[in-house]
Amino acid sequence: MRWIQKDMSQYIGAKEYIDSLLIPLSPFQLTDSNNMAKHAFQTEVLTIFTNELEKELTGRILLTPNYTYIASNDQEKDTDIERINNWIQHAKSQPFNHCFIITFDAAWKKHEQALDGHLIWLPGMTTGDIHSPEMAMVIRDQVNQVSELIRSYW
Repeated sequence: MRWIQKDMSQYIGAKEYIDSLLIPLSPFQLTDSNNMAKHAFQTEVLTIFTNELEKELTGRILLTPNYTYIASNDQEKDTDIERINNWIQHAKSQPFNHCFIITFDAAWKKHEQALDGHLIWLPGMTTGDIHSPEMAMVIRDQVNQVSELIRSYW
């Protein structure tokens, strides 16, 4: 289920079956011209990827809106960790038994132990044609792999 009105109406009636939360992490910044296009591309791919993953795991998972943070700002990483953990604690009180955090940003691996959920890091795609058949195949392959990983927690 996704964070849209129609799905939330269904979620309310099926709350006891939806036991997993998926939180996509997206970097944002306007100061590093070299990485702006890469971050925008990765956010597009992550959105497609998480929507496909949600379809694959419909009935067990709720896809949240993206958690967007300032990229390359280590001073605020502790604040981001605290906010993400607040999301997770709120979710676990609903109750969600499993919270998955998904990102292309390898920097989150350094902070994995501080997160209250399971971090899933995807190897970064930096550029490409988002609508190409090749990209669709790569995304489909990763969706299959990650859905198996998530199922292993159930």
